[in-house]
Amino acid sequence: MKKVILLGDEAIAQGAIDAGMSGIFAYPGTPSTEITEYVQGSKEAKEKGIRSNWSANEKTACEAALGMSYAGKRSMCCMKHVGVNVAADNFVNAAVTGVNGGFIFVAADDPSMHSSQNEQDSRFYAKFSFMPILEPSNQQEAYDMMLYGFEYSERIKLPVMLRITTRLAHSRSGVAVKEQLPQNSLKLPEDPKQFVLLPAIARASYHNLLGKQEKMEQEGMKSGFNKYIDGADKSLGIIAGGIGYNYLMENFKNGKCPYPVLKISQYPLPTVWIEKLVDSCEKVLVLEDGMPLIEEQLRGLLNRGANIVGRLDDTVPREGELNPNIVARALGMDDTYGLPVPELVMPRPPKLCDGCPHIDSYNALNEAMKPYGNGRVFADIGCYTLGFLPPFKAINTTVNMGASITMAKGATDAGLTPSVAVIGDSTFTHSGMTGLLDCVNDKVPVTILILDNETTGMTGGQDSAALGRIEQICAGIGVEKEHIRVLTPLRKNHDEMVKVISEELAYNGVSVIIPRRECIQTIGKRKRSQAVEKK
Repeated sequence: MKKVILLGDEAIAQGAIDAGMSGIFAYPGTPSTEITEYVQGSKEAKEKGIRSNWSANEKTACEAALGMSYAGKRSMCCMKHVGVNVAADNFVNAAVTGVNGGFIFVAADDPSMHSSQNEQDSRFYAKFSFMPILEPSNQQEAYDMMLYGFEYSERIKLPVMLRITTRLAHSRSGVAVKEQLPQNSLKLPEDPKQFVLLPAIARASYHNLLGKQEKMEQEGMKSGFNKYIDGADKSLGIIAGGIGYNYLMENFKNGKCPYPVLKISQYPLPTVWIEKLVDSCEKVLVLEDGMPLIEEQLRGLLNRGANIVGRLDDTVPREGELNPNIVARALGMDDTYGLPVPELVMPRPPKLCDGCPHIDSYNALNEAMKPYGNGRVFADIGCYTLGFLPPFKAINTTVNMGASITMAKGATDAGLTPSVAVIGDSTFTHSGMTGLLDCVNDKVPVTILILDNETTGMTGGQDSAALGRIEQICAGIGVEKEHIRVLTPLRKNHDEMVKVISEELAYNGVSVIIPRRECIQTIGKRKRSQAVEKK
């Protein structure tokens, strides 16, 4: 075995390649993006013919991965936690159908909302889907769990969720890699009814799923990822989930915790070991990066009035990501967080890049909207969300992917006219097209700006599924061609842009305006790449 330095995301990707994966399906979203990018840049993956193009959204990614599993191949889909909401329809039902080839569903959660709208915990999705979860505590486990996870998925005939959080995804460590496995051969499901969820079949499949839960719990006590580590001091017992175990160990220089510790990296929870810990210790501290899923189950699982502390009683803060210092405070150790940042160091809010095409689009939109007043512009998820901040103050909402168009429609239906939606090119094909269809079907007077910078800019410049297709898509959905207007967002075109936006605001129907200019960042990357090629 050789050792390589890898991000947690990269360890997952390399583990999947080495485990014989045939395809990865994903939509970019921090902190999951680097998993797919690593596969896309891997010479080994190219030689093996591993499919790795970006999907239109998380739902299509999950469905395609399940389709590859149906054909007997090992597949994986990856997304950030809010993307799990988009994929949920297929994700939950995939636990009922089960799998053929191994299928790993990677959910990358973002406690503290470093680049997200909320702090949800994807483990809850897997729990109510009765799906097994793997939650690595370090990069080596993230790698090892891929090889184990694919084999386990095929053995138990279920998808397996691999859940990570931001710090593990974006930190590096040495990882010992193993000999690569070959990809599976094509093999159709033995049971032709397996993937047909007609009610009579689904009821039997769901009964079968429930029957697997006890074996799944026993598996977690045999795999080696869950561990019960006894300690002499029984005044406290500690349950540490995923990266929480790493944070716990960082507080003990010799790596030896004096208290009994139950390390949780595989779910369902091991009831026998939890019972042992609770019965032998005066108090139990629960450490988990995210929401109190383990803690809530523990308080209700044994129903004994045990002394349980954690996020629910503020021994650990109820919100935000876990870290070693929070663990130290929960253990009654010295607070080593350090001094606060002095006020002379001013925080720098994020801003649109100099030369960004969205700057010219927002300046024109703001001027065109002056006669109507504030509060009428519904925006979406992307770089252009920064239009909320000064100096633009151009947008009024940002809720979830695709919500700009449908919220603008709802506001129009309520009588707020004109209402404007601002959405990016990649977000439009991710989840804006269906909202546009609703607008066309209801003939609502709404103006939609699709800011086309010809890439998925916010997550690093991945290819956009909308590239070169937006006008045709809008026309195919039913927008009248004379009200599909393409503009070039430049300062010299400001007056023309204001005129076109104003005309469409006055139009009593669905109009789409497409300000199109390449992202300033991808221009730079392209020019640097071309310069290297010339050399």
